[in-house]
Amino acid sequence: MLFNYKALDNTGQEKTGAIEAINVDVAITSLQRRALVISSIKEDTGSGSFFDKKFTFFERVSGKDVVILSRQMSTLFEAQVSALRIFRLLSAENDNPLLAKNLAQISDDLQGGTSISGALSKHPSVFSNFYINIVRAGEESGKLDQSFLYLADYLDRTYEVTSKARNALIYPAFVVITFISVMVLMLTLVIPKISGILIESGQEIPIYTKVVLGISDFFVDYGLGLLALVVVGGVVLWRFFRTTEGKRVLSQIKLSIPYVSRLFRKLYLSRMADNMNTMLLSGIPMIRALEITSDVIDNTVYKEIFTDAISRVKAGSSVSDALSRNDEIPGIMIQMIKVGEETGDLGNILKTLARFYTREVNNAVDTLVDLIEPIMIVLLGLGVGFLLSSVLIPIYNIAQGT
Repeated sequence: MLFNYKALDNTGQEKTGAIEAINVDVAITSLQRRALVISSIKEDTGSGSFFDKKFTFFERVSGKDVVILSRQMSTLFEAQVSALRIFRLLSAENDNPLLAKNLAQISDDLQGGTSISGALSKHPSVFSNFYINIVRAGEESGKLDQSFLYLADYLDRTYEVTSKARNALIYPAFVVITFISVMVLMLTLVIPKISGILIESGQEIPIYTKVVLGISDFFVDYGLGLLALVVVGGVVLWRFFRTTEGKRVLSQIKLSIPYVSRLFRKLYLSRMADNMNTMLLSGIPMIRALEITSDVIDNTVYKEIFTDAISRVKAGSSVSDALSRNDEIPGIMIQMIKVGEETGDLGNILKTLARFYTREVNNAVDTLVDLIEPIMIVLLGLGVGFLLSSVLIPIYNIAQGT
């Protein structure tokens, strides 16, 4: 709960603000630990005029924000700055209002005696389970500066690879949507006017022109109904893909699309190796590392693979043997993990694998972009050419006949 308070500090100046706490007693205790004399405190009920309320729907904390935050925390912990002071400082200086609010709440929790990992765990929308476990391992080992450095490096690599893959798919999606929009506008606004001229001329209309005119009539007569159907279908699919079964179907689709599936596989393998390497460096046990990896990898198919592997490792199997039972994990990766287990150098082996698959993702994205651009240019040219020729050729024949 959020409480608004008024208090006096040790110099007699009045302070006002808000504090997050489970109840008013905890809020008062937290404020008193800051050497504040409370004059009033009450729960924030969210009242106020419409214009006084802050719109937070579009506020979000991006992966880039968390990367920068982790690097800042690593530097400050290395400089022996106290945790409470670090979070207070970063909260005051952060440009993202939502992240600044979360950091302020974390500061209040630290002031109340909560551990750093415990305070971070109250904000799952910003700090993942993976992030919290790395911080917890750093607290236990006394190497928080290294833990935040590992996190910053890992998140930086993940953000770079994921952004590149996402951006590679945004461009063709934008072009396709633009092309469809232009075609629909032509079929509903331009073609109907021209069709009247063609019909009134009394000349024989070619079959391909009749097809275009038929499509145009369909969009004019049923366009709104089709649009409503598309919107409803999109909402239904969106809700379905948020369910457990829907996530599984979407994961299988990603691994089934020709060529694109290779990109996703390499992306998941890169994320898997990098994630496990980071956790092993932070001192997290193997089984726990596998459990967290199954959540971080963001694919239901791979999550089931890791769930099966975890049960086998708990039964005494090695990681390489447990993963080798699934075709989605390539043989070269299994063999390298096995070598790492036998030599006791699994961390470096995973680091090498992560670098290899990251390069493979980058190369796959570059190749995909190089292939998509000429293919889309050809397809767009054919589509526009067919539409224009189907209309202009009959008009030309009419002009020749007159």
